[in-house]
Amino acid sequence: MNFAGIIIGVSSFLCIGLFHPIVIKAEYYLGTRCWWGFLLLAVACIAGSLLTEATIPSTILGVVAFSSLWSILELFKQRERVEKGWFPKNPNRKDK
Repeated sequence: MNFAGIIIGVSSFLCIGLFHPIVIKAEYYLGTRCWWGFLLLAVACIAGSLLTEATIPSTILGVVAFSSLWSILELFKQRERVEKGWFPKNPNRKDK
């Protein structure tokens, strides 16, 4: 039996599921100024994916990379959701 599809599917599900609360917490504590961290992670994972010969690890790195890129967009959308009052604003953070 070939479990590659199941492994990749579960990994993708977990990756997307983990990035959602990470974006919420990052916006709460750091604001949108941490977008470059997601970009650096994405670039590193893209490079890792290109340099990895094994299919499953390469695919998982690709999923993490593009989930991280998508998180940059979601970080700015999260800021809008906070401004609308849908999510709590961090009263201790000083926005620039």
